Amino acid sequence: MDIADLRDRILNQERRALARAITLVESAREDHRAQAADLIDSLRGSGRQALRIGLSGTPGVGKSTFIESFGMMLTAQGLRVAVLAVDPSSARSGGSILGDKTRMERLSRDKNAFIRPSPSQTHLGGVARRTREAVALCEAAGFDVVLIETVGVGQSETVVAEMSDLFLLLLAPAGGDELQGVKRGIMEMADLILVNKADGDLKSAAMRTCADYSGALRLLRKRPQDPEGFPKAMTVSALQEDGLSKTWEEMRTLSEWRKEAGHWATRRADQAQYWFHEELRQALLAKLQTKDAQAVVADLGRKVAAGSVAPSAAADQALAELGITQS
Repeated sequence: MDIADLRDRILNQERRALARAITLVESAREDHRAQAADLIDSLRGSGRQALRIGLSGTPGVGKSTFIESFGMMLTAQGLRVAVLAVDPSSARSGGSILGDKTRMERLSRDKNAFIRPSPSQTHLGGVARRTREAVALCEAAGFDVVLIETVGVGQSETVVAEMSDLFLLLLAPAGGDELQGVKRGIMEMADLILVNKADGDLKSAAMRTCADYSGALRLLRKRPQDPEGFPKAMTVSALQEDGLSKTWEEMRTLSEWRKEAGHWATRRADQAQYWFHEELRQALLAKLQTKDAQAVVADLGRKVAAGSVAPSAAADQALAELGITQS
């Protein structure tokens, strides 16, 4: 693959080149990983930045409907929008449905929008392992806003906050989870909490739920990256496209304040460091999958099962035999 040519086509905003590049970075083949690293490195000097928006919420809350309505509103304003949707993979077959593009029928036809579903595979935290690199590719391709939709599994979905500038949490009205607002989990990572489906018979329930979460947010410790009034809870109706412009206004207010206060650049630097440590951790884990490492682990595993060596001692011995020293 001609990496220089692919880089130039991405910088020229060619959608097919972007799709091909994302496929390359998602590949687990060793030669593809080397090419992907070269491509990402060559695009670092593009100087292009997008507003990265992470979006999480329980299944059925209306994430796809919200993204389509929100994305259509942004493209109508002349903005280019990329959507990276992560689908859960089967624990049995490893396959994914990847139906997000089908659910966003209107947005998928918009010339200013790009939708890419990806399987989560074995990666935990609600995103795919290479989603961060896909975000960088979308930025280099000149997109103004990158929306990262997580698989939607619950309180552990905080990894997306490490690759986004703003983190939105979508909730359903009258879900019975108002008490979750005081938990130290996904709630304290959110910048905006959006109570969706605030229309029809559910509108009054949505208003009550929003009030409950507003109260819960006041119990959380104030974060240095938040101006007065943030994080905040709001009601929206993705189906009727109500409250979307107000949401976008609040998002711009927050992002502009963080840029002026210096939190934007600091946060992105911290995120880069986080992913360096994550890549290092994954590389060390990959060493355990080699043939020689598997033989060492299997041998020591049999000794642990027989009771001839303690698990902690066996772990130390395995690391020593693999050449990984501990301090």
